[in-house]
Amino acid sequence: MFNILLVDDEIKITEVIKAYLDKEGYNTFIAHDGQKALELFTQEEFDLVILDRMLPDISGEEICKRIRETSLVHIIMLTAKTEDDDKIDGFNLGCDDYVCKPFNVKELVLRIKAVFRKIEKEEIIKVGDEIEVNTLSHEVKIRGTEVSLTNTEYKILLLLVNNQKKIFTREELLELVTED
Repeated sequence: MFNILLVDDEIKITEVIKAYLDKEGYNTFIAHDGQKALELFTQEEFDLVILDRMLPDISGEEICKRIRETSLVHIIMLTAKTEDDDKIDGFNLGCDDYVCKPFNVKELVLRIKAVFRKIEKEEIIKVGDEIEVNTLSHEVKIRGTEVSLTNTEYKILLLLVNNQKKIFTREELLELVTED
């Protein structure tokens, strides 16, 4: 089940969106101001943040910046700021999608589903407690510590973790990782 942080000061909007998201089986947390949003973000692990740009205490822009300092979580800006420059600013701040108010809730839900389809494609392959390979970001961790690999080293590692019971000759490895 995916966790969503919904940040908007308009209570009616959050109630409607939450009802739709609950129906889809998502776990939705609501914050009506920036302080509560940042609090929740540090307490829970979220797969998606839906963020209004205009909040009463801390701007959505500032929240987005703070989230981006520590996380690559998917962020959808949901805002009444509709000018092209506003949208460009939103993407430059680090949002992944930008939805203008007024909006169609069903369309928002479809955009959320699209995000989660991408997340589901992120696959972390684990070999015991020692090795973790994220096939989307190509991040590799050994005993919890991130290691830097060349592209060829990464391809060899991926080939080996996906074929743990197979023995490869040096020539087979080189041939398989240099194919496109």
